[in-house]
This record gives sequence, structure tokens and C-alpha cells, in this order.
Amino acid sequence: MNENETGQITTKEIEPMKIESLRIQNYKMFQDVIIKGLPRMCVFIGANGSGKSTLFDIFTFLQESLTHNVRQAFARRGGYREVVSRNQTGPILFEIKFRDEDAGPLITYLLQLNEKGGQPIVEQEVLQYRRGQRGQPWRFLDFKEGKGQAITNEEDYNIPDAEMKREDQRLDSPDILAIKGLGQFQRFKAVVAFRRLIEHWHISDFHISASRESQEAGYAEHLSTQGENLPLVAQHLYEMHRDRFEQLLKKMQQRVPGVSEVKAEQTIDGRIVLQFKDGAFKDPFIARHVSDGTIKMFAYLLLLADPKPHPLLAIEEPENQLYPELLQPLAEEFREYSRQGGQVFISTHSYDFVNAVKLEEIFWLTKKEGYTHITRASKQELLKNLVAEGDMPGSLWRQRLFSGVGLQ
Repeated sequence: MNENETGQITTKEIEPMKIESLRIQNYKMFQDVIIKGLPRMCVFIGANGSGKSTLFDIFTFLQESLTHNVRQAFARRGGYREVVSRNQTGPILFEIKFRDEDAGPLITYLLQLNEKGGQPIVEQEVLQYRRGQRGQPWRFLDFKEGKGQAITNEEDYNIPDAEMKREDQRLDSPDILAIKGLGQFQRFKAVVAFRRLIEHWHISDFHISASRESQEAGYAEHLSTQGENLPLVAQHLYEMHRDRFEQLLKKMQQRVPGVSEVKAEQTIDGRIVLQFKDGAFKDPFIARHVSDGTIKMFAYLLLLADPKPHPLLAIEEPENQLYPELLQPLAEEFREYSRQGGQVFISTHSYDFVNAVKLEEIFWLTKKEGYTHITRASKQELLKNLVAEGDMPGSLWRQRLFSGVGLQ
């Protein structure tokens, strides 16, 4: 960890994974959608009900499927038939193309889910990539209904294709992902990389009320999805990574006027509370007495300061409870995170936030005949020309030039 010329702490620990495309079939309102050319920072806009939350739920669904199994992931959403697209029977399909390093091969992960005997199953699971510049991709993992094969010596790139070794594998149940079991073994290199990506991506569902509560004294390194462990994570950063905490405090002082100090203090009864000090007052305020915007800005900066950063952050509507003046600085913080090797997906209803991002980072969602469609803003000549002439994307959205999105 070091500082760059602007005084910002740069993060060397972000694993340079990057999702480059995503295909979704028969998942709720995504009947058949392909999103290609995903940059490191992606901003999704659209009217209420257009599918932004559903898009982010896909990442949560995959994470739950890995942590538990697909049956439990479906059960949390009302069962398979509540998830499969309207008027469709399946299968539900996800195809994710990603790189686990900037110059690494493009890896494709294909997952097909269906129902058999009234129970959800993994109908097919494939992970493949090319070993050279030409030829067909190699299937390093190929499973159907809990049985399949995996190549065991993929880490040796120098051996000829004929010497690649396949090993038959059987899972305990057809509702378990093969990457769950095989991803524990380092010899399955690409499988390990993809499992790590799913395990470590962070889907933010931040709740202001939860983050204000004091916490029983304990230990937490990473901010939880809802942010209820905010005081514990702040304390960990302060005690174990003081330089990062000081940089976070500098950013808070820049972004939120008046904040001169933040502490996570332990009370007599063993609880941890956050205290914010205003430079104009002698005594600090505890978290429940400061504004929602101050708490939320601190939480985002704490998330971005994590010493073991997430390869993917998915943030829903960061503008809620924040002053419009804070949205451009927040967008800059997200972009800096993406420059360091992370990837950030953001959904928003804010014109001000969209004014702070690039046209090529914007994707807009529309709903037609009950299904979601996704358009990339930079593919629209009118929008490209207007931005080239100096117009701002959020202003063009306000003028209804993002067809079908409408005013929020």
C-alpha cells in the first residue's frame, strides 16, 4: 500500500478480475438479455420496476447458490416457479465471461438451472477458455446433474493438449454447484478464480437504521451487506490499518464539511459506538445524532478502504440520504476504486450522479411486454454527439433523451 501523487492511498491487493459480459435467460423479467463490453465502472438507470434490483439479485442468487445450494437460493425467492420468467418453463441460464487477470484468457462460466421431480437442479455447469490464440475453448469443468469431469493439470500451460488429464467427479447432490467443491482445490486454477470472484463480491443493501445501532464488542474486518457492523469495522481499520483510517478521515473532512474526527469507542457495558466530532464543538456526537448522509458517506468510504478489497461492488441507489453535492465526489471515489482493479456496478435514479459518470459507463433498462431490455448509452449516436458537444448525461436523461427510461 502506498500513496499516489494526489495523496490517495492506492490498493495493490485488489485482484484484477473483471466481468466482461453477462447473459441472462428466464430469470424473472430477464427473458433473454446479453450485456457485452462491461467496463470496470457500470451505471444502470431505469424506471421503477424495470429490473435494476433484479439484475443485482442475480449476484446475490449466485452467491447463495455457492454458499448453500441452488435449492435454498430458490427457496429464499419463493421457489423455482416464482423465479423463472413469466410464460417460460426454463431452463434458467447465466453465462458470465470474465478475466482473472488483465492479460489472462477470457473465461466463460455457463450455468443452467431447471426443475426435476419438483426440485431445482443444476442441469449443466461448464467452465471453459482457450489455452492458445486459436482453436475451440477447452472445457475445464463440465457437469450435468451432479456428475461430470474436470481437468486436473490446467495449471501447467506448457503441456500439450493431448496430455491434459480429465478426472471424473460426482457431487453429493444435483443441486450443488461443482465450483463449490472443486474450487477448494488449487489444482483447478480457473475454478478457484471464479469461486473466489463469487465469494468475495459485495452486494450492498445498506440500511441507515442498522448502522446507527451500537454493537456488542467483537471483531469484524469487512462491512456487511446491510452495514450493521459499521462500528466494529471502523474499530478494526483504526486499530490494524491506521494509515488507511487516517486517509478515510481526510476524505470525510473533504467530503462532509465539519467532520473533524471519527472514533469507534467501547462503552462501559462492552458495546461499540461510533462517535463523530464536529470541529465547532468540544464533545463528539454518537452515530444516532448525526445525519443520514454523514453515516452513509462514511460507510461507503469505509467499504472502499477495505484492506482486502472486493473484486466486484454492486451498489443500489447510493444517492439516497446524500446531499446532491456529495454525489460527484462519491462517483469519483467509485471510479478510483475501479482504476485500482476493482469493478463497480451502480444503480441510480439521480440525474446528478449520472452527470458525474461517462456515457460509456451508462446502461439503461426498459421494460417491454413484461420483459427487461438493456441498452448501452454509448451505442446511441444522438447521445454520443450531444455529449461530444458538451452536454452532460444526467441532463440528457432529464430531457427524456434516454428513450423509455422516463423521469423518476
